[in-house]
Amino acid sequence: MTHDADILIVGGGLNGPCLALACAQAGLSSIVIDALPEDVRQGAEFDGRSYALALASVRMLRALGLWDGLEDAAQPILQIKASDGRAGEGAAPFFLHFDSAELEEGPMGHMLEDRHLRRALMAAMEAETLILHRPATTVVAQSTEGAARVTLASGEVLTGRVLIGADGRRSGTAARAGIRRTGWDYGQTALVAAIAHERPHEGIAHQFFMPPGPLAILPLPGNRSSIVWSERHADAKRLMAADDAAFLDHLRPRFGDFLGEISLAGQRYTYPLNLTIANAFVGERLALVGDAAHGVHPIAGQGLNLGLRDVGALAEVLAEAKRRGEDIAAADVLARYQSWRRFDTAALALATDGVNRLFSNDNPALRLIRDIGMGAVSAIPSLRRAFMREAAGLTGDVPRLLQGRAL
Repeated sequence: MTHDADILIVGGGLNGPCLALACAQAGLSSIVIDALPEDVRQGAEFDGRSYALALASVRMLRALGLWDGLEDAAQPILQIKASDGRAGEGAAPFFLHFDSAELEEGPMGHMLEDRHLRRALMAAMEAETLILHRPATTVVAQSTEGAARVTLASGEVLTGRVLIGADGRRSGTAARAGIRRTGWDYGQTALVAAIAHERPHEGIAHQFFMPPGPLAILPLPGNRSSIVWSERHADAKRLMAADDAAFLDHLRPRFGDFLGEISLAGQRYTYPLNLTIANAFVGERLALVGDAAHGVHPIAGQGLNLGLRDVGALAEVLAEAKRRGEDIAAADVLARYQSWRRFDTAALALATDGVNRLFSNDNPALRLIRDIGMGAVSAIPSLRRAFMREAAGLTGDVPRLLQGRAL
C-alpha cells in the first residue's frame, strides 16, 4: 500500500527530530507530528533551559551535521566535582573529582542551551526533503493493524510503515497502544533556573548532595550556570511561589559563595521527579524512544543522553533492516531495538534511583559510607577513568551515530 511516509513520529521535542534526521541518512522518510507551534519551538530568547550533552551525544550531533553550527554556543564541561553536605555548612572533606584532561577523547560533555539546539533541529528538518514537520498538530487516535495510521485532531489520517512515540513521559502513543508503565514518585520537585555569577566557573560542573535532594550547578557560556535544585514537593512549591529575591535568599546557603554574588538570569521552572519506565519499548509496528520509553531522575544529567542512545540504536536497527530488504516494522526487527536498549535503560534507572536514595537523607552511617566511597573512587585512577567514560557515554554497545559514524 501507499504510505505518506516510512515513519510517523509523534513528538517534536528533541528525540523525535533527531530520529527523523538520523533515519533520513538511511533514505527513510518521516513525518514529525509536533503538538507545539513552530514559533514556540524556535523561541529566540534565553529562558534558562539547557542540557548536559555527554561526549557520545555530541558525536551524534556531529554525525547528523548539527554540531558545527552549535559548538560556538556550547560550554565544554572540563571537570565534575561531587560532594556531600548540608545547606550553609559547606562540603564534606571527601568528594569526587573528574577531570577531562584524563580522557584522550576530550571534554566529557558540553552544556548547550535549549534554544540553540531546537533552532538547529528545526532548520535541519526544514532543509531535509525526506522530513515533513507538522507543527501545532495533535494525534487523537492510532492504529497499527496492517500499517501505522494516526488520526489528527483535524480529522486527517496519516499512514506510515512504523509509528514512533517520542511524546514524553505521559506518552499518548504508548497509552493508546496499551503499554503500561512501572515507576514511583520520589517526593521531590526539581527547580530549574539559570544563574549569573561574579566569578568564572572554569568549565566545572558541581553536584552537591543534600538531605532533601541534590543541587547541580552546570556551567554555561560566560559567567552563568544552570541549576537543577531538588527539594521536597511542599518546599519546592513554596520556593516557586516566592519572589526572585526570596528564591535567591534560600538558594545562597546551598549554592555557596565560591562564584561570588549570584542573580537570576532567566525564568524559573519546576517539574516533579519520578521514575517511569514503559513495560515494553515496542509493540505492533510501534516503538518508543526517550521519555516515552523511560524517565529517570536527573541526578546524573543523563535524561536526554539516554534518549539519544535510543535514537541512535533505533535508527541503526531500521537502517540495517532496510539494507537487508526487511520490513522495518516487522516484530523481529523492532525486537532488536528493544533488546539493545532495555538493559542499558534498566541499569541507569536503578543506578540513578540508588544514588538518589543513598544521598537524599541525613543518616550519619550512610553519610560516612558515601563520603568514604566518593573519596575512594576519586583516589583510584583506573576507577575514576571508568566512571568518567561511563558519564561520557563511551561504554557499552554504543550505536554508530554516537561513535560519530554515519549509518
